[in-house]
Amino acid sequence: MNRELCNQRYLEEVDGAPRIHRPLIGVTMGREKSQRFFGLNLFIMNQTYVRILEALGALPVMIPLHMSEATLRGIFERLDGLFLPGGEDIDPANYGAERHEMLGATDKERDRTELLLTRWAIEIGMPVLGVCRGAQMINVACGGTLYQDILSERPDLAKHDYFPPNFERYRISHRIDIAPDSLLARAMGAVHEVNSMHHQGIDRLGFGLRVVAWAEDGLPEAIEAPALPYVVGVQWHPEELARTDQLNANLFSDFVRAAAGPWRGQTPVEWSQQFRARCAAMRNAASNGAESGQSETTFVVRCA
Repeated sequence: MNRELCNQRYLEEVDGAPRIHRPLIGVTMGREKSQRFFGLNLFIMNQTYVRILEALGALPVMIPLHMSEATLRGIFERLDGLFLPGGEDIDPANYGAERHEMLGATDKERDRTELLLTRWAIEIGMPVLGVCRGAQMINVACGGTLYQDILSERPDLAKHDYFPPNFERYRISHRIDIAPDSLLARAMGAVHEVNSMHHQGIDRLGFGLRVVAWAEDGLPEAIEAPALPYVVGVQWHPEELARTDQLNANLFSDFVRAAAGPWRGQTPVEWSQQFRARCAAMRNAASNGAESGQSETTFVVRCA
């Protein structure tokens, strides 16, 4: 794998002529008040995400918060792919739940921005890769729900919150088992060991999604949208492992290649309408406190 594609204008060239253009990948951001600059409001993001995307051929573009919907749409329509990074907890109001006492910090403006972009992307079949919070955002955008705190809501499951500074970000925490017929398996094989820095997890699965990897305790570790060219969300942090682990690097490379490929027009004709209708119905059901009885949208523990 060429990890220096950042030095090339194109992903591939034939006899000096461009064959595949490097894709424009939108990367959403967080925000905080600067300690160095006396409380100045800043947009922030972990540089590791951006560097691995660039190294493997993407043209990363940071998407700020506090933009109007029209501005976000204008940015979105110029993108070839969407990357959703890790970060704060997602506000449970987005999936019709009350706040749990163990819910961590949330950011409603980041939720608003990412939900808009994610729903737009999935509706048209744009390639999406989500990491940790990003995987959870994909699920919520599709009408799914989350465990707000795994330890208190599912004490039968193992520890997943190996957070810094007590643990290194690259610490290997558990094994995952991967569905053999998945995009993830193409990148990483059938079994792999990963890091773990999350206290929330996927509960009810959103419309059109499929769990494709499980931790040893049965908790979903990755999801995909099988009807679409490339929508993948992983619960671990592959950006921290990709520098030394080729299989985690493959995940980013496959995403970049999918975004550079001919994904436009590959979405099933009926998908957009079904996606809008089903997600709206699932969000309404969640808001009304209804519980889905459909097996396709319920997390069933699968012990590897």
